[in-house]
Amino acid sequence: MITLAEQVLSHATQQPEGTPVSAKELLHLGKRAAVDQALSRLARRGALLRAGRGIYVLPVEGRFGIRAPSPAKIVEGLANQRGETIVSHGAAAANALGLTTQVPVRSVYLTSGRSRRLKLGAQTVELRHAPMWQLLLPGTFPGDVVRALAWLGPKKAANALQVLRAKLSASAITEMANSRARLPTWLAQQVSTLVTHG
Repeated sequence: MITLAEQVLSHATQQPEGTPVSAKELLHLGKRAAVDQALSRLARRGALLRAGRGIYVLPVEGRFGIRAPSPAKIVEGLANQRGETIVSHGAAAANALGLTTQVPVRSVYLTSGRSRRLKLGAQTVELRHAPMWQLLLPGTFPGDVVRALAWLGPKKAANALQVLRAKLSASAITEMANSRARLPTWLAQQVSTLVTHG
């Protein structure tokens, strides 16, 4: 007879890398207390990693041994599972766009959900609750531009837009322009300069 822990582990191995596993999605296997206990046992054995309160992930076996899944995959899985909008922090977006040479030391993401930290082995992933305007256009280049400009602030945004102007397509400018009503005034003004000077 297959134990509950084996069933939980089987479920976890069938998911894509980094997909969070929580007791609520395993209630078809048993009662809540039994599922919680099975998850705890698997975490103590090292078969699952406890990433946060009630959140477990399957470690990844690679050439160099066992490691935690990438933060980006866990964040993507968490967003899909919980229905949250989760996007990269403005500092990471600014670095990816070439607006700063600062490389973020910590993995920080903005979320529509509550602020919390996930522990992935030695690495900590921080999820910070953010206002809706900072979560606009998730997973898009214009969205990353908005977050980078928000992080840079009003004094540096104009210079940053000059650098980005050549990289922004007409459709990206239109997407940003259509979001102006939801942006703070200073940022809406900067986006308006893109539209008028295109």
